[in-house]
Amino acid sequence: MMYASGAEVITDTAAHTGRFCAIYFYEASTISAISSEDLTGNSLVNEQFPADSYLYGTITSITLSGGAAIAYRI
Repeated sequence: MMYASGAEVITDTAAHTGRFCAIYFYEASTISAISSEDLTGNSLVNEQFPADSYLYGTITSITLSGGAAIAYRI
């Protein structure tokens, strides 16, 4: 099981890198770029996440085109 070790608030459209175990979208948000060690399948680029939703996995980079989130570090 992964445990969070700090967090990074994302309120801009810059790339945020690190090792994150969860992304909490506290505003409706759209992903413009994402990299992960363990997410497979279709791309999440341009996916919209409603406010108060989570994305779990080992995420190494995330960029939003809009919205706001908290990225929890591993």
